[in-house]
Amino acid sequence: MLNAEQHAREVTIVGAGIVGLCAAYHLNRVGLQVRIIEPAGAGAECSSGNAGSLSSGSVAPLAMPGVLKQASGMFLDPTGPLYIPASYLLHVAPWMARFVAASRPSRVAEIAHALHSLIGNAVQEHKSLAATAGCQDLISDTGQLHLYSSQQALEKDSAGWALKKQYGLNPIKIGRTDIQQLEPSIAPQYQLGYYLPDQPWVKDPYLYSLRITEYLEKNGVTFVKDQVQRFERKKAGWLVKGEQRDYETASIVLAAGAWSAKLLSSLGLKVPLETQRGYHLRYPQAAELIQRVVVLADRKVFMTPMQNGLRAAGTVEFGGLQRLPSSARARLLGHHAKTALPGLDIDNPIEWMGHRPCLPDSLPVIGELPRFPGLWCAFGHGHLGLTGAAGTGRLLAQAMTGCEHAKATLSPFSASRF
Repeated sequence: MLNAEQHAREVTIVGAGIVGLCAAYHLNRVGLQVRIIEPAGAGAECSSGNAGSLSSGSVAPLAMPGVLKQASGMFLDPTGPLYIPASYLLHVAPWMARFVAASRPSRVAEIAHALHSLIGNAVQEHKSLAATAGCQDLISDTGQLHLYSSQQALEKDSAGWALKKQYGLNPIKIGRTDIQQLEPSIAPQYQLGYYLPDQPWVKDPYLYSLRITEYLEKNGVTFVKDQVQRFERKKAGWLVKGEQRDYETASIVLAAGAWSAKLLSSLGLKVPLETQRGYHLRYPQAAELIQRVVVLADRKVFMTPMQNGLRAAGTVEFGGLQRLPSSARARLLGHHAKTALPGLDIDNPIEWMGHRPCLPDSLPVIGELPRFPGLWCAFGHGHLGLTGAAGTGRLLAQAMTGCEHAKATLSPFSASRF
């Protein structure tokens, strides 16, 4: 039985994806007693299937000015990079309205500033965490390459690149000769792009999560396999109701990714969280074709030479948590990868689909919920879950131990903005 002082320092994290793990890392380091509840195993969901990029300069939100004009033609195209099945249109319409509203220039500027406060030091923070946890060997410093087939294609992304440069990213513009020197296997149709030498990547995101988990276990963090059903307020703290049992705790950190909104609904709270279903294909024998993350920017496809094979990742597909994966949509990634890597054998890939938790303004929900003291959120990182995890954990730990500066930094991420 914990005494009152010990109970006050007890934190239960719901979700052991990379965000939950980084929160546990930082909370443990400030002396709190941390328990993580996760039904599927650490890093087993969306955190295992991302492209591995650590993109500290990715401050441009998905909804940039003019996004409706650019994207409306592809919404119903099942082969396009952003697809909404017709049967899901009515359900996602309110989210899309917020998404378009977030593309106002003034709002984009606010979002970029907030994202920079979260991810601007992501590279240094991940390297520091990895060194402490003993997994620095999983971070590669060969950089990232963003490729375009023409100057016209590059200019479509010019506003996003300008915003990234404004916040300190230093992309090096390259031509065909440079591309050949960096990545000889890339097809000649890719004529130009940007090289980002200071943006590293993780060689195996799932193994990265497992290594952090091992470190946390050795340092007193408790892992429990259970499915959380709901939260109930108590006189002193919270009760986390699981399928297996109940857990008393002083504070909760909700880091359940795309499943977070369902848990908040038990308290009568609504957050416009959608799952942007992402796919990847893995080719176990093809990792040697490239040496770094290569982004086919005109097709929104990331190719990464992971330790267990070449991974081609990308696409945005709406459809909720219950719809079955689309093998046909996953296989599109192979055809895109083949255009850039003619030597790639795209037969018999290993397919994966995961649920990116996305808010319409590209900002996650981080911080204590108004009217619910002790209930903290850390979800909705969208395409920046890996990148934003370390900063999220640090700011949460600081805010939860009384740092007013951290609380102010987290104010743009408050659920109250909805």
